[in-house]
Amino acid sequence: MNYFITFACVIMRIDIITVLPEMIEGFVHESILARAEKKNLAQIRLHNLRDYTLDKWRRVDDYPYGGFAGMVMQIEPIDRCISALKEERNYDEVIFVTPDGEQFNQHIANELSLKENIIILCGHYKGIDQRVRDHLITREISIGDYVLTGGELAAAIMADAIVRVVPGVIGDEQSALSDCFQDDLLAAPIYTRPADYKGWKVPEILLSGNEAKIKEWEMEKALERTQLLRPDLLKNKE
Repeated sequence: MNYFITFACVIMRIDIITVLPEMIEGFVHESILARAEKKNLAQIRLHNLRDYTLDKWRRVDDYPYGGFAGMVMQIEPIDRCISALKEERNYDEVIFVTPDGEQFNQHIANELSLKENIIILCGHYKGIDQRVRDHLITREISIGDYVLTGGELAAAIMADAIVRVVPGVIGDEQSALSDCFQDDLLAAPIYTRPADYKGWKVPEILLSGNEAKIKEWEMEKALERTQLLRPDLLKNKE
């Protein structure tokens, strides 16, 4: 499905709630995310969860009930932060990044790129109070079957994948449409100049100028690479 439209009607906004905003600050002010902001197509805003706690030491975690190991993020500062954001605008999704969420992929990135306002909550410590997940979160997403120290890296990855497919962010939208996973296929091999380097040659078909044949070659190679490296993706096309 083609998720691109002719022009962007609204400015997309992603609010990221974190206990370590400095961990993401440099990332959101560079590359694609910075370009989207300069073009007035998307905004990324970071919110320090410690600004929403009533604890004089700015703590946002506590010991878990039941004697379990680790520390747990408290519900009150998270609720205060989300409530404050919701007073300013309506949100399409309030996402918690967690290893046990649904697996993030290109289709989810495409889907979320059509939203207007998104909150991403970064977990930390042992996790968050379950009541946050039960009452405040609309969607739980994982970037893989492994555990990170916190959700900041996952939030940054998701923001980049989402914003880059917002219409107008990338100058050549066809480039994004041909990325890996857009059609449940890996991308075909790509080449650039020189056409012959140390005897390693670019396939002749790519130099032919025959657009139809090149497209045919591209699909054939995409299928070959997917079958070899990610045969699981082909199950989605059956």
